[in-house]
Amino acid sequence: MSKFNEVPVESDTRILFQELTTLGTYDVLHQKWIWDGITAESIIFANEDITDVTDHDLEMQVKAFRNLAADTSMTLKRSESGFTFVNFNFEAD
Repeated sequence: MSKFNEVPVESDTRILFQELTTLGTYDVLHQKWIWDGITAESIIFANEDITDVTDHDLEMQVKAFRNLAADTSMTLKRSESGFTFVNFNFEAD
């Protein structure tokens, strides 16, 4: 059973694509989704894996993973659900 089986999804969010992958030494879930006319991607970490990692370091790892531009808009949320979401590649329809 994957540690990512319990990742919450908002009721009005539709997952377009998802895959289990690795980012450095971390197992992560990569999702592409659409919500309220906005398409974006998320790299989702299990909180238990990143207790000693700063938000800035997580964002830098995601930027390197997807080779994103330095000025790319990102959001990061450490959720009480047990997961941290780093969101990027926002596009409005």
